[in-house]
Amino acid sequence: MTITDTDYADRVEAPGTFDEVLGRTRMALAAEGFGVLTEIDVQATMKEKLGVDREPYVILGACNPPLAHRALEAELQLGALLPCNVVVFTQDGTTHVSAISAEKMLGMVGNPDLEPVAREAGERLTRVLERVARS
Repeated sequence: MTITDTDYADRVEAPGTFDEVLGRTRMALAAEGFGVLTEIDVQATMKEKLGVDREPYVILGACNPPLAHRALEAELQLGALLPCNVVVFTQDGTTHVSAISAEKMLGMVGNPDLEPVAREAGERLTRVLERVARS
């Protein structure tokens, strides 16, 4: 299992069908204390609004309430960067899971009080990706 990172997110390939991976992702998020506040089916939205066909793509807006509380206590306007988005998508027949890089995202705020929150959120999201990729 390899985690691929970009300037803003980390990604893994995940075995199984899209629906299986989406279900495992929800379970892995719950195991790390995240609830899914929002779910956007990009494939269905693009089809409905633009008539565009695309491979499956779902954005899960995940929130860990204790971490969100700590982050908002340190930086009230941080709500503009919440929740932590996790994306399950298919590309060329392979299903991937991508999660926001919490440390990179919160690092741009420049508030050192956010560093431990970002580190913990990042560790939890990494474990989500690892769990989904192993299954």
